[in-house]
Amino acid sequence: MKKTLLLPLLLSIVSCYNVEHNCKDFKTGKFRFDYEVDGVKKTTLFMRNDSIEIETFEGKTDTASIRWVNDCEYILKKMHPKNMAEEKAIDMKILSTSGNTYTFEFGMVGVAQKQKGTVTKLED
Repeated sequence: MKKTLLLPLLLSIVSCYNVEHNCKDFKTGKFRFDYEVDGVKKTTLFMRNDSIEIETFEGKTDTASIRWVNDCEYILKKMHPKNMAEEKAIDMKILSTSGNTYTFEFGMVGVAQKQKGTVTKLED
């Protein structure tokens, strides 16, 4: 009897926690990614449309092709790699969205190690 009463309570608690996934709102536009490397704040600006992402970091611009796996996940591949490391594709997965930001994880395709970050959408 107690198990029967606990199940609906547990389900109601779990159902109240919904992670927002408005990934389609972030498929295109201009974005900013702020992060820290060895205590130094870094910023990457990028513009994305359905198939191309143009990124600017420390005065250098690079272009990558985008292949959408689903509404919340895509694969980035540099179009003009300068070394072997840049030839590897990167898996990008939007984990949650909130207002004009999204939290994501990323890593090289086929590698289990992932990193997380937050991106801010600047404009459409």
